[in-house]
Amino acid sequence: MGVSVLSKNYLKDFCVYLEVERNFSGHTVRAYHSDVLGFLIWLDNVDAQEVNHSKVKEYLAFIQKFNYTKTTISRKISAIRTFYRYLYRERVIDVNPINSIHSPKKNKTLPKFLTNAEIEQILNNIKIDTPAGFRNRTILELLYATGMRVSELSDLNFESLNLDENEITVFGKGSKERIVLISTRAKDFLQKYLKLVRKMIPLPSLPVDETPDSPVFINKTGYRLQPQSIRVALKDIVQKIELPKVVTPHVFRHSFATKLLENGADLRVVQELLGHASISNTQIYTHVSTERLKSVYDKTHPRA
Repeated sequence: MGVSVLSKNYLKDFCVYLEVERNFSGHTVRAYHSDVLGFLIWLDNVDAQEVNHSKVKEYLAFIQKFNYTKTTISRKISAIRTFYRYLYRERVIDVNPINSIHSPKKNKTLPKFLTNAEIEQILNNIKIDTPAGFRNRTILELLYATGMRVSELSDLNFESLNLDENEITVFGKGSKERIVLISTRAKDFLQKYLKLVRKMIPLPSLPVDETPDSPVFINKTGYRLQPQSIRVALKDIVQKIELPKVVTPHVFRHSFATKLLENGADLRVVQELLGHASISNTQIYTHVSTERLKSVYDKTHPRA
């Protein structure tokens, strides 16, 4: 099985379009590339512009045997649909063969979140007597205080920080810029990290830059700390304290949003802080808050 030369060129140009014109993140571009490439490989030398509606349905029937989740199938359909919309825009094709194909309905699941006690248990069990440990504590303090995505935190540069105003500029999905606010506690950790700890993390022989475009969080080689490293550090902490939950950086984001709504924050404000394009994405946290209220009521009300 292979991919035709013409289809390879279409895919290459498509990825450039996503990155340059659509401002998609590198992670998203790679995911779209992977999903579309899988489809093109399956076509086996059939050029992309020769595909019709029936061929797409045949491919979707083929991938069913792999027991992908609905989320994964929806992502693959979205990637292929976007690819063919690009080809239609470029007038390579006259009809989009995937236009009438719908993604499977996803099972609605409420976001997982942590209680205040669980958050404090995690934070207080990070050893901050080492540079890497202090950095990791600072990172988790920031994730909980701001609701940033882990990729947004990894991408922070010095020019992103406006600590005099307790503000940080982040670039979310589609490179959309927004301002997040930082608590006094998280700010104190961040300032100590920047002034005392950051320069101690790389090997002694490596210089540490502090220019506007230098990364805020670095690894032992002096390069930008990647999201996966943050996920691994958090997983190690959770396993050490034997917390009976799966905790990821995104759970910190969910916890941030849930706490704001529980304490009376306006839904539109939470939407802005999270960087959601649609308020419908934020509304799911109202369901989390409602479920939590019901749980507390059932446990504490004498007539419940």
